[in-house]
Amino acid sequence: MTTVEAVQVISRARAARQARTLVVIAVLAVVVFATFCVSLSLGDFKIPVIDVVKTLFGGGDRATEFIVNRLRLPRALTGLLVGTALGLSGAIFQSIARNPLASPDIIGVTYGASAFAVFAIVTLGLTGVAVSAFAIVGAVLTAFIMYVLAWRHGVSSYRLILIGIGIGAIATSITSYLLTKARVEIAQQALIWLTGSLNGRDWSNVRSLAITFAVLLPVMAFLVRQLRILQLGDETAYGLGLRVEVARLGLIVVAVLLAAVATAAAGPIGFVAFVAPPIARRLTRSPGPAMITSGLLGALVVGLSDLVAQHALGETQLPVGVVTGVVGAPYLMFLLARANRVGSGG
Repeated sequence: MTTVEAVQVISRARAARQARTLVVIAVLAVVVFATFCVSLSLGDFKIPVIDVVKTLFGGGDRATEFIVNRLRLPRALTGLLVGTALGLSGAIFQSIARNPLASPDIIGVTYGASAFAVFAIVTLGLTGVAVSAFAIVGAVLTAFIMYVLAWRHGVSSYRLILIGIGIGAIATSITSYLLTKARVEIAQQALIWLTGSLNGRDWSNVRSLAITFAVLLPVMAFLVRQLRILQLGDETAYGLGLRVEVARLGLIVVAVLLAAVATAAAGPIGFVAFVAPPIARRLTRSPGPAMITSGLLGALVVGLSDLVAQHALGETQLPVGVVTGVVGAPYLMFLLARANRVGSGG
């Protein structure tokens, strides 16, 4: 095969992959929107999906507009944005570490947020926005400690994961201690938050998430180019002139902030950041981070899980984190078993 023929083959393969990625993104966007509309249509007062769509675009009657826009839309939008943030955060972490176990809910970031939030609820008696602020501080502080402890003339992804798991275990122990010392009603309130729930979410949650996206998405779009180089390995990245540690630190900061704000808005919804990126890469057959697809899949997982949590058991409503845990925990066990079968499980 001549050089020209080889270049043509590579170009055709790249074009085919890009076309597949665009089709996957388009299909996922339609499915996410459909799930979003169905979630707005169901409830004590059922509304036809077509009327929901009309209302979203300003064509509904006053009763439908009140139910959809005032009562149900904040919860649905919060779930959509939380899922997107978790999917993007997981994609960044897993791409940096080149390891499917490296997601914010596995390596300790959300555990740190949870410990600080439970401290705010149990010890300080705080609620609402104050608890969310403590959760963000906890996530950022946990990530900072992880980064400092993992630093040895650079940050090894292997050390980062192990230290994150260790810090997560410490944070979990602190959370358990705080719960054992709390009064029953306070502990119950904290446990509901720890499970991850979209109940009672309002426009303040939507605004905080929207502001976070407005600030972080342009930064992330710039850093994703550097992420693709980082995936080639540190030595290759250095050879290409990339400031590896600066790029890695910037990406970690973006991923941590996305996970922190999502956790602050809805509690630690487990396994979304863990399962969305691998599925996204499999669907697009992309060796890269598949950021858009991961974000859409995160939104879809949270949206579908919240539908099941609200309506699958009749009058009984579950926190959305229960459903994502039921889906994610078996996937984690499958991943570990598969790693052991191929000899990479340690």
